[in-house]
Amino acid sequence: MKRRRDAEISSEIRSAIQELSAASERDVVKPTAERDSVKPAAEREGVKPAAERCGDDLQTTLQIPIKPFLSLCNLLIQVLDKIGPTMAVLRQDIHQNIQRLETVHDSDPLRYWDVVEILKKEVSEGKAKKGPTCSKAFVWLTRSLDFSVTSLKLLVEDFERDMEQAVEESYNNTLKPWHGWISSAAYKLSN
Repeated sequence: MKRRRDAEISSEIRSAIQELSAASERDVVKPTAERDSVKPAAEREGVKPAAERCGDDLQTTLQIPIKPFLSLCNLLIQVLDKIGPTMAVLRQDIHQNIQRLETVHDSDPLRYWDVVEILKKEVSEGKAKKGPTCSKAFVWLTRSLDFSVTSLKLLVEDFERDMEQAVEESYNNTLKPWHGWISSAAYKLSN
């Protein structure tokens, strides 16, 4: 019974990893020059390009469409759900960060179709480093993606590998450098 359940979980994780890999292989972050042939919805609907809207000399060369990025993050939540309750804290953090970005995007989808635009807004308002911000949410979402991809790669390389070992190694290589001693201690207690 336990062996069959382990096989089902392993199959679900493999399937989720394949889906996440396919999604991450798509171009979520594209330099402007590569996007010239495909205009974002905001530009198709008459909204000026980011550099023109800013009114400054800054030329935006990197654009991160928010919808594909958040879709990838939501896919990660589905993968973590398949893994089980051991990833509940990470799952909750990711979910909260997704909600923070979605709230700003939903306030003006034509203006905030791009993560860079949201970050510029916070910087111009002087809020980027104060309290729970989209800037911090974006940073922690990318770190969470890095941690998760590293963990999943270790598990794919060796399906016999203990999940706890893979998570520990991934944590030490990706998140631990960014955590203070309190977060690191909390992580150790959760394992």
